[in-house]
Amino acid sequence: MSLFKNIPYEWVLGWRYTRAGRATRRNGFISFISGVSMMGIGLGVSALIIVLSVMNGFQKEVRDRMLGVVSHIEVYAADGAAVAEMPALLKRLKAQPEVVGAAPFITAQALLARGEDMKGVLVRGIDPALEPEVSDLSSPTQAAVLSLLKSGDFSLVLGRDLANNLGLQTGDPVTLVSPSGQITPAGVVPRMKQMGVVGMFSSGHYEYDSAMALMHVDDAARMFRLEGPSGVRLKLKDLHSAREVARQLQMDLGPSYFVRDWTQQNKTWFAAVQVEKRMMFIILTLIVAVAAFNLVSTLVMTVTDKRADIAILRTLGASPRSIMGIFVVQGATVGIMGTLGGLLLGLLVAFNIGVIVPALESLFNASFLPRDIYLISRMPSEPLASDIVPVAVISLVLAFVATLYPSWRASQVNPAEALRYE
Repeated sequence: MSLFKNIPYEWVLGWRYTRAGRATRRNGFISFISGVSMMGIGLGVSALIIVLSVMNGFQKEVRDRMLGVVSHIEVYAADGAAVAEMPALLKRLKAQPEVVGAAPFITAQALLARGEDMKGVLVRGIDPALEPEVSDLSSPTQAAVLSLLKSGDFSLVLGRDLANNLGLQTGDPVTLVSPSGQITPAGVVPRMKQMGVVGMFSSGHYEYDSAMALMHVDDAARMFRLEGPSGVRLKLKDLHSAREVARQLQMDLGPSYFVRDWTQQNKTWFAAVQVEKRMMFIILTLIVAVAAFNLVSTLVMTVTDKRADIAILRTLGASPRSIMGIFVVQGATVGIMGTLGGLLLGLLVAFNIGVIVPALESLFNASFLPRDIYLISRMPSEPLASDIVPVAVISLVLAFVATLYPSWRASQVNPAEALRYE
């Protein structure tokens, strides 16, 4: 008893009531209901953490693959023409502390034709020597493919899916049709150039692998009648700082240039992902809310069962506030234990999902993410404190709120009425 002499009796009684005190059938049922409420809160919290972690993982995987092709930041001439004094601009941009790579480029829309097959493509003119500084297409194999682009050869490196859609192999000829036609006596005639396919690249992102063609920046300038590169691609140390760095570059470069970061290039996609994540958070929070408010029925049953105990405590001098505190402690104990259990289970699964999912696939002889259908063939997970902390706080708040009404009812028990039939 010496361990409890300095602990308020409200805490001691609240903990005893959580365990249901006497080993009677009725108290055993109340203890069972408390356990179910605790498990419900824990499962709700763990489900929230696991789902949000998997969504973060998918977002990170798609974003990283997308940024293997898309620039962290792009700098254009404001009038849309070729950038004047390109060497000076490259030197100025590389001097920025956050910039780790810069490369000139040209981007334009065109048609790629092979026989009767024709497909719209995004043509990007690149400098093969500088492109690995700003692109994840810099593995030894893919960098070697980019090095095959020579000025004056008018050759192309195609996305693997684009080449497959047109039935192209390395060495095959293909016709590039530019929308900026040339004026003839017969009218405007599209400019066409037969080119050779010297290689293929794969970024892991179907949107780009199926619609992008790379060519040497000098050949692109001649094809699209430009005086030189139309912009500069930048790679940053921290991609999350792109928005702030772009804002600072815009101020430094002035109105002669237009600066755009990767969040603006794919604004719709990232906005859709955030809305989906927010809706999943709300939906799964309702699961936690249902489990938390199961505490209401648990505590109401406990108050009904403990009316005699409450009356005796009131007779001995316990205040209504103390009686209320006993049942608040009981509900809070269930909420805290359920939340902690859910956190442990959720984090355990989230950090080991790369082992759990393959084991389940092997057990059920099924593939949850088939390679020939989905962009990502493994289940990614990235637990973030920015998701986990709000989940824990919301769970605890809901559990505490659920204790208020039953606790208030307990504080209003009339001792004389409660002991009339005892």
